[in-house]
Amino acid sequence: MSLLLPVSTIWWREVVRFFRQRSRLFSAIAQPLVFWILIGSGLSASFQPAGTSEKQGYIEYFYPGIVVLVLLFTAIFATISVVNDRREGFLQGILVSPVPRWCIVFGQALGGTTLALIQGILLLIIAPLIGIKFGLTSLITTLGVMFLIAFGLTNLGLMIAWRMESTQGFHAVMNLILIPIWLLSGAFFPITGVPDWLGWVMKINPLTYGLDAFRQSLYSNTIPTDTELPLWTLSILITSVFCVLTFLGATFTVYSQTN
Repeated sequence: MSLLLPVSTIWWREVVRFFRQRSRLFSAIAQPLVFWILIGSGLSASFQPAGTSEKQGYIEYFYPGIVVLVLLFTAIFATISVVNDRREGFLQGILVSPVPRWCIVFGQALGGTTLALIQGILLLIIAPLIGIKFGLTSLITTLGVMFLIAFGLTNLGLMIAWRMESTQGFHAVMNLILIPIWLLSGAFFPITGVPDWLGWVMKINPLTYGLDAFRQSLYSNTIPTDTELPLWTLSILITSVFCVLTFLGATFTVYSQTN
């Protein structure tokens, strides 16, 4: 059996289900957009993020974090389907097939990542309205970093979802883990100027490096970004390692839950 067929089938199923539930698109974009407009506008007059260019206000600083929040919300909505699929018996049907477990995880992860990119790109369309300029290189690298972030977050969501028996428990755990990861990634406030203990927490947070790489790619043709974090290449390397580890973790979780 070709491994491409089961992977593409599971991926396509996630995409089709998304377009049949259009409320997911509104839910994943509307709330972060409201956060960005209200919080960004409210703090822009009184808060200049430390370590940033004088030309960059808070609403510009906050924008990359909001795009990442859209990717995070998509990971939550995409992986919660695992809980529903188990309850409806769909997962049991896949698990008794000769398809390798890693193919199932890869198909689900690609499906969630595709949906995250669709919604992230929709939010990226408004970037020129706040003065962000794209070149071909910056656009390609920005989309590439978005893919890595979405893939890693989706796999992290799958690691949790495959262990959950109810959607209520899933939401509780996701809010306990993913929202703090986002808050401590430099999305809401920069690492410069925070207490030492909080700075170390932010530096060991893998999403910090994904957001840093995304921010540098996004503003590479607009505003030079000063950061205490490592160079873009090292941030990409750490984000890629995070993707690999979360994929392996999700695959191991599937094996442990089905054997």
